[in-house]
Amino acid sequence: MDELDLLKKDWNKDDSTYPKLSYNEIYKMILKKSSSIVKWIFIISLLEFGFWLALSFLLKGTAYSSKMESLNMNHILIPITVISYAVLIYFFYLFYKNYRNISATDSSKKLMENIIKTRKTVKYYVIFNLASLVVGACIGAFYGFSHNPEFSDKLQLASANGEVFKFYALLFIVTIIILAIVIGVLLLFYWLIYGILLKRLNQNYKELKKLEV
Repeated sequence: MDELDLLKKDWNKDDSTYPKLSYNEIYKMILKKSSSIVKWIFIISLLEFGFWLALSFLLKGTAYSSKMESLNMNHILIPITVISYAVLIYFFYLFYKNYRNISATDSSKKLMENIIKTRKTVKYYVIFNLASLVVGACIGAFYGFSHNPEFSDKLQLASANGEVFKFYALLFIVTIIILAIVIGVLLLFYWLIYGILLKRLNQNYKELKKLEV
């Protein structure tokens, strides 16, 4: 239970010893909480980006990295990487801008608008990351399968045995299961981190609506 919740609990008590806060004092407390939450959203998004960037460097020189390099996918991977980084940098800018806007807000109505804008930014950020994962996985799987000698050998063997449909069906099912697991893990991460922060931000929004009544 935070400072604002404790004060709300005290207000419900019929006790004159508790101070009665003014509209501006309550607003400043909500503003401070909202600013802190949005700051953490910005920091966590940067830490998440740093984690994936560090992971990509750690994978260099491994068997997986060597296998990917043997497929000669740079003409596909480089443009996708550049576009993804550009969009992510734009989201980081929006998170930082939201933090600055909320910190400098001087009215509850404007603060509510900035909270809604922050929630939308996080929503689009999560959607972009998940969509990028799905698109990247589909492109990588298609290109990898079509240019992988091992895949060609297995496909020829399946064709010789009259099991082409079974081969593709099994490949499709395995790919979907792996992709579903990865997306599930990411959704759990986003729900635990951003979901909790947005829930607190939404509580602040509701408190501001009560002030406006």
